[in-house]
Amino acid sequence: MSSGASCAIVAFGAVSALGEGWDAASAGEVGARARVAIAHDAELAACGLARPFAARVALGPLDDDADRATKILTRSLRACAASLDAARPGWRASRVGLAIGTSSGGMRTAQTLFARVARGERISSALAARSAYFGPLLDAVADLGLTFSPASLVLCACASSVLSIGLASRWLAGHDCDLVLAGGFDAVSPFVASGFEALRATTATVPPRPFREGRDGMALGEAGGVLALVREEDAGPDHVIGYVRGFGAAADAVHLTAPDRDGSGLARAARAAIEEASRPRIDLVSAHGTATPFNDAAESRAIYEVLGSRDVPVHAFKAQVGHTLGAAGVLESLVALDAMARGVLPATAGEGAADPAAPACVLEWGESSAPRSALKLASAFGGANAALVLGRDASRAQRTEHDAWITRAARVSAPPDLAVLAAAIGVPHDRLARADAHVTWSLAAVAALVSRIGRDALAGAGVVVGTAAATLETNALFAARLRDRGARFVEPRRFPYTSPNAVAGECGIAFGLTGPGLSVGCGLHAAVEALAVAWALVRAGDAERMLVVAVDDVAELTCAWSAALDVSLSPGAIALLVTRDRGPSSSARIRLAHTALGPSGTLPVAGPVGHLALAALDADVLPRRVTASSILLGTCASANVELVPN
Repeated sequence: MSSGASCAIVAFGAVSALGEGWDAASAGEVGARARVAIAHDAELAACGLARPFAARVALGPLDDDADRATKILTRSLRACAASLDAARPGWRASRVGLAIGTSSGGMRTAQTLFARVARGERISSALAARSAYFGPLLDAVADLGLTFSPASLVLCACASSVLSIGLASRWLAGHDCDLVLAGGFDAVSPFVASGFEALRATTATVPPRPFREGRDGMALGEAGGVLALVREEDAGPDHVIGYVRGFGAAADAVHLTAPDRDGSGLARAARAAIEEASRPRIDLVSAHGTATPFNDAAESRAIYEVLGSRDVPVHAFKAQVGHTLGAAGVLESLVALDAMARGVLPATAGEGAADPAAPACVLEWGESSAPRSALKLASAFGGANAALVLGRDASRAQRTEHDAWITRAARVSAPPDLAVLAAAIGVPHDRLARADAHVTWSLAAVAALVSRIGRDALAGAGVVVGTAAATLETNALFAARLRDRGARFVEPRRFPYTSPNAVAGECGIAFGLTGPGLSVGCGLHAAVEALAVAWALVRAGDAERMLVVAVDDVAELTCAWSAALDVSLSPGAIALLVTRDRGPSSSARIRLAHTALGPSGTLPVAGPVGHLALAALDADVLPRRVTASSILLGTCASANVELVPN
């Protein structure tokens, strides 16, 4: 079975420190320098940070219980919906999917939760739900009042929204829905800012200087962006902003926070996107461009390896609006689309000589041109890489759909002995000791699976991690140090493990997983959501095999959190493999996988939550359906996978 590769962008909503709509993601003007919105930030300075620079969205007065991230995402979704109402009346009655990415989710609200739990105070169910990574999404969906199916929240740090757009394209190609709202959001918080400063990734000067000598890091920003995507043949002649022509994803499997110095993982993601787009000429590269020494150098190598030229203009939008984390990819995609629509090669902010160790064709002034195709690149904690090819024209390339088979699951329900685990997977004991329980539980589950199917079965695989509470337990420990000692004395070794994508990264490093790597968590059903996402990627040919890991780290904070939500989570992890080929370890074929998110009462509620939703797959007799769902903040989230036992 084949399906078209292109999907059309027919509407969008966006907000950044530069404004709303196209102002939020403008490519600038011919003959003009880049407009910079990064400034000294009062909140970050009050926390004692040495480099308190950020780019803030102008939100206006906030209620005491309002969350900046929630307001940013809600505004972006509302704007996209309003644009759709004008361009495609009646879209609300169609089958609509939702793929949103974030790096920190409800982190600002979570800091309130952590402090109250530390004081022994009672927490409400609303506070618990809004503190989760999925909290802002649930509130924003309730605001729209629509049911989305499929639906997923991508928790892949700085590559989240590029992966969300790629996942949306796979749903459309597979006819899982007729329209998808895809993008990402994030807000600036002292929690995240202190972590990046502790890693020495933030700049001492404004603006940052991507690809230039003397660059010393980034500044954070906040933003939200949502694209409305449809299949190219359903777009019609009007209201097409541009096309997503190709998508690719790959992992470095080298280091948790530093990029592969050769940029090989990013290059593989870019090649996959370009190949799917029928190898167009690339006229503009929208770089990840963090202005950190290692990232820019690795990205420069990847660009040259893929394009074979240093002459293609490279744009780094983060120097203008800060690193907007989960929103960066979608915002930068919009800038590239604006550049193609208005015939502008955009200027990159920052001054100084070009760095011969990170050569790139960055422009000081906007230039007139006629770009037709752009390559959007993204990288993230965990060694994740993703790429899109965006164009003024559609691509007629076709993709072949594949069957997807799964192995029986391997479950770990007792805390792993780190010395035994280190010997089993070939990872130094002291490295495991630095990791959090999320990581060690997960590595133990994958090791148990490998003991059944052999390590060779994972060759070239990607990984999708699903977790109900995500890293709230680790985040509470990081936040306690922040409260007790101040922003300049947080723990740099702990900060990377506050990212839900750390599990995907560490599994990739330990087992050589170089395919797409990401974490997801749209709600308490995240384990089944991860299985559904793995199925979508294998079905589309993005990977021949995808490892699925479901994990829950349950300690004091998570116990209080889950009790407030009136659910029971158990610590442990489960791993299984989704593969294109029916092999000797295959136990079932996936017939259908689906996720949904909407107002409570519109979706059935059934099945266990957390990693235990996949526990039945470790049984001798497999079920014909795996399902999990929950109702939080008046929003029902569910996922189900239908199986045909072997």
